[in-house]
Amino acid sequence: MSGIENLLDHNLFIFINRSLSNPLFDAFMPFITDRAVLLLLPVLLLIFATDRRRGLAATVLSLAALALSDGLSNILKHYFERPRPFVGMTEVIVLAGRGKSFSMPSAHAANTASAATVLAVMLSALRGRLRRLTAILNGYLLAVVAVIAFSRVYIGVHYPTDVLAGAALGILAGLTVTAAYSKTGELFEAAPYRTALGVVLVVVSLFRIYYILTGPLDLSPDEAQYWDWSRRLDLSYYSKGPAIAYIIAMGRTLLGNTEIGVRLPAVLFSLLSSLVLYRTAREMAEDQTGGAAGLVSALMVQIVPLFSTYGVVMTIDSPLVFFWSISLYLFYRAQRDEPSGWTSGLAAWVLLGLTVGIGLLVKYTMSFFYLSALLYLVTERTRRRLLVHPGPWLSFLISILCFTPVLLWNARHGWVTFLHTAGQAHISDGFKITIGRFFEFIGSQLGVVSPVILVFMIASLFALRKRSAEGRLLFWFSMPVLLFFVLKSLQGKVQANWALPAYIAGFVSLGIYAAENWQGFSRTTRGVLAAGVLLSVFITSAAHYPSILDLPPKMDPTSRLRGWRALGNEVSRAASETEEPYFIFSDKYQVTSELAFYVEGNPTTYNVNLGRRMNQYDIWPGFHDLRGYNAIFVMVGDRPLPQRIGRAFEGCEKRLFSVREGGRLLRDYSIFTCNGFRGMEKKAAEKF
Repeated sequence: MSGIENLLDHNLFIFINRSLSNPLFDAFMPFITDRAVLLLLPVLLLIFATDRRRGLAATVLSLAALALSDGLSNILKHYFERPRPFVGMTEVIVLAGRGKSFSMPSAHAANTASAATVLAVMLSALRGRLRRLTAILNGYLLAVVAVIAFSRVYIGVHYPTDVLAGAALGILAGLTVTAAYSKTGELFEAAPYRTALGVVLVVVSLFRIYYILTGPLDLSPDEAQYWDWSRRLDLSYYSKGPAIAYIIAMGRTLLGNTEIGVRLPAVLFSLLSSLVLYRTAREMAEDQTGGAAGLVSALMVQIVPLFSTYGVVMTIDSPLVFFWSISLYLFYRAQRDEPSGWTSGLAAWVLLGLTVGIGLLVKYTMSFFYLSALLYLVTERTRRRLLVHPGPWLSFLISILCFTPVLLWNARHGWVTFLHTAGQAHISDGFKITIGRFFEFIGSQLGVVSPVILVFMIASLFALRKRSAEGRLLFWFSMPVLLFFVLKSLQGKVQANWALPAYIAGFVSLGIYAAENWQGFSRTTRGVLAAGVLLSVFITSAAHYPSILDLPPKMDPTSRLRGWRALGNEVSRAASETEEPYFIFSDKYQVTSELAFYVEGNPTTYNVNLGRRMNQYDIWPGFHDLRGYNAIFVMVGDRPLPQRIGRAFEGCEKRLFSVREGGRLLRDYSIFTCNGFRGMEKKAAEKF
């Protein structure tokens, strides 16, 4: 905004906020500013009275337009970062709503205009006596938008250009939603299942982007760690392959060191995974049920709690779901197409080798793909000849070549990844039975997949296995993986997400089974399956806003994704009071990586070994030779200063920082400000 425009904006604000000030407006404007819904409701009720179906459409579209305008408003607020008038000006009359967010554009004006635009468009399509009132009703809608916009300036929380920009944004959102509705209706007639999936994926993806930008969840410790890896790209890393670091590096190159820069790839991978499963199930199912089978399979990725999580949180499981899904589809196509010679069909096998290889660089669990493919080719009589065809072996060779960066890196670093993996698998513990761990794993799967969907999925796998080669393929790409982790839980702890690849083929099987047998299901069976889907939707929805359930932090799995920004702000304040040079470190990699992301300036942070197992920070250069530096040391909980740390500094002072939510303690942190680092011997890792 130019200086002249800015001056006009300020002068007009002063005129509305102060010169027009009067007792009537002082009482009316604060009352009306948050009541746009009540003002628009009469028009909506009139539409309902004339055409109930159109009234329902108007309600849904108004909510969609409101969500779109509100999301875009929040995004633009953080882009422009314009302070509210009462922040940058004196003698502002603030009558209500001292918002903490930025000022440009006005979300109130945008949301009111978006809903009003939808109602205006719906009015134009009405027939009968109400059509004669269209001009009057449109004038009323325009007046509502103008009054709400004016009220935001009058009560002192927005500049005039804020509400003008908001109204323009809202009109654009309303027109976009109604145009999409009209176009979707045409597409639905031609391809109902594909259109329904497209609408769901667009809506869900847009919501996830909005949620990442405005939601309550900070980066998880794993996300922050992978982001820190992306600042130091390498052939591989201590516990994982290099793919996750390079994926996040692309995101932060485009969108900076922000949550959306880290998490946007998760949104895209989830969308693409659903599209791949739709195609897979549609091709595997019978022609008349293929669309329905594809839709059900694709939607499972979006509604099942375990999978929907990875549509927002960018860990290695987000790309793993995609690369396993696309590899499953490519394997199905490659083995289905009958080879007419030794060199025919090799293109599909080459592409399969690449996707499996990249999947291995994402997560080593991708190696189960080899086992499933081999079991299918061995047990499926009509496909055994592929064992002597060059296609599968070429795929295998290409995938191993893709994996060579991990091998080269480990050869230089003492094969630490393999030592770490062996430790995670509890190989050194030997064979033992842990019944508690077994029931813990079974319970976790019922929770993260939902009991009804899990039972129906397993039933579908066994049912389709008897029916066709496609069913047997899905069985071998699901049950052996799930069975492995069930048996592994008898020997040691198995994390809830480790069996995730088993459910991908299971979703395809469930989609095909439900679509082909829905008419034959009893009313009770349909009800149970529908209830299971609704339960998954509810759990997934509640997980996005955990405050709805008001769970104590110890019972809330999302609590570990909250409080990190607050810690980063507190450490930033401590850093501003610390004499340079200084460094920041912790005894846990989770805290170290979160501080690197959330402390102002994204500093290099360090991780001291006080008896923990090895991690990536032990491989990178440490702080041990930074003699004479001051430091900030952070620990989780109300903890005393470890003696080893105390001996390394001339002195340390502790401050306890507590993060609270709604009066409940989320987490305590002990923050030590230390001066005069004397140096410290680097302790070699004893555990992997």
